[in-house]
Amino acid sequence: MSSLENQVAIVTGGAMGIGGATSRNLAASGAKVLIADIAIDSAETNARTIRESGGTALAVQADVSTASGIQSMIDRAIEEWGRLDILVSNAFSPGAEGNQMVLDTTEEQWDSGMALLVKAIFLGAKYAVPHMAKQGTGSIVNISSVHGMLTAPGSLIYEAGKSAVIGATRQMATEFGPMGIRVNAICPGHIVTERMQSQWDANPSGLEFFKDQYPLRKVGKPDDIANAVGFLCSDAASFITGHALVVDGGLTVQIQENFGVRQAHFLQDNPDTVLPY
Repeated sequence: MSSLENQVAIVTGGAMGIGGATSRNLAASGAKVLIADIAIDSAETNARTIRESGGTALAVQADVSTASGIQSMIDRAIEEWGRLDILVSNAFSPGAEGNQMVLDTTEEQWDSGMALLVKAIFLGAKYAVPHMAKQGTGSIVNISSVHGMLTAPGSLIYEAGKSAVIGATRQMATEFGPMGIRVNAICPGHIVTERMQSQWDANPSGLEFFKDQYPLRKVGKPDDIANAVGFLCSDAASFITGHALVVDGGLTVQIQENFGVRQAHFLQDNPDTVLPY
């Protein structure tokens, strides 16, 4: 029997990228997966892929930045399968990655970005936990980023939001632990999703420059994060909660002085490199 057999999972932003791979991974481990995404056509495509592979999946359109969107998503899972065991809060705000210097960021940009990056995680837990508590067990995995640990200039909302995800995860772990519910976060490094692939196809030298930044000399794939999510949701991680699992090919463990020198040598050896930004 698969490790997640008969469990019910919700993956927000589950149509493509990290969320898409996570939906497929959980389904392959036996879970019934509700794919929640604003892009319903892509969500339906991923659900169909899972079903064609012998898994169980349902796609719903949901705006997870709102309480009504979260509630309807969870209600649908309960209506369809009668329980909820796993919530992966992965919904992503592409606009939050833009060039938002503090002095140039508008209130509307802040509110919109933080609603998807942070409020969605709070609301997801708020409405999912009562169902998990009834059965005395559950797992929540919140997708943060290495940007939640180390920050970059010019991306206020993303850096603040991903840092907040780690703080919220730790707080929730202490609050929900007595109910038998574990809460963890994952901090991915650079993951080449479908959305990123076209960028790197247009700039292969920039991708090689990115790969050289990692001790493993490669960047990540969505499956790398999906595998980590699957582990945290499984019984193999039954004594792990409140943890921010870094899945970054070693990016964040490097001493910056050595790292900078190595990058300088890379550019000397590869003078035709087109930097990505």
